[in-house]
Amino acid sequence: MKPASFDYVVPRTIAEAVEALGDTGRKTQVLAGGQSLILEMHLQRIRPQLVVDINRIAELDAMSVEGDELRVGALIRHATFESADAVPGPLGTLLSRAVVNIAHPPIRSRGTMAGSFAWAHPASEWCAIGTALDATVEVTGPDGARAIGAGDYFLGPYRTARRPQELITAVRLPLLGENTGVGFIEHRRTHFCFAQVAVAAALTVNDGVISDARIGLVNSADRPVRARAAERSLIGAGIGPRPAGLRLPDDHPFARAGRAAAQEDAAPLAEPYADVEYKRQAIAVLVGRTLLEAAADQRARLAAREGDHR
Repeated sequence: MKPASFDYVVPRTIAEAVEALGDTGRKTQVLAGGQSLILEMHLQRIRPQLVVDINRIAELDAMSVEGDELRVGALIRHATFESADAVPGPLGTLLSRAVVNIAHPPIRSRGTMAGSFAWAHPASEWCAIGTALDATVEVTGPDGARAIGAGDYFLGPYRTARRPQELITAVRLPLLGENTGVGFIEHRRTHFCFAQVAVAAALTVNDGVISDARIGLVNSADRPVRARAAERSLIGAGIGPRPAGLRLPDDHPFARAGRAAAQEDAAPLAEPYADVEYKRQAIAVLVGRTLLEAAADQRARLAAREGDHR
């Protein structure tokens, strides 16, 4: 099957792109990486009358640190984050651990973080990380620019608070302090499948006690989930030494957080090869293991700093 016929424009500025998107008489889609859009057009599940290709808008192809935030322009490709050194501090580590789970290298070389936010697939790694970290989505439309917090942005599968006439120009993520350790673990049937479940975690630890926790769940509801009940259960808990093996004692803080995430935060939907109870069990286990990874990362950062001061 081939795409239905459509008109195609290539704006050179954000203003020109917004003008094209403002044509309310036609169904319009934005093309950045196109790694989801082109397939859906090929299968004619999406039939836009106008495609707005933003790849020639130079100002969207920029990433910068601004104050305590990372600003990721709408044309920054997934592959940018494969090196942990691309972004300073623990945030760079978190993004590099997550990005290798996104499809495979050719797709990562074209797809974009902003495109993932625009598409809003429940199994998106970036969307869950953005939700956990309270990311901000910058959009520009006929009425000007506005910023939407991730908690308000995702409305359901493929549904967001972005209006059809608005263009995502950037995603902002908060940088993470050096007392923060990060982890990301994904479970899927095969290497090329979407995640059945994945977990992103960031733990801030002071004197061995957790002072802040951020947990994002992938494909655990009809939209990305911030596991707030699990986070609350961790505040004030000590990370302690790393347990032997991967199986946590039932009374371990990370095991309790896993159960809270699975039973209170998640609202998983059944899918082939993974019914609801299977996914709840997977969420509980992966949350615990991801928190172990984050705690180990925090210990390693602390040890490196102490070594630097000897």
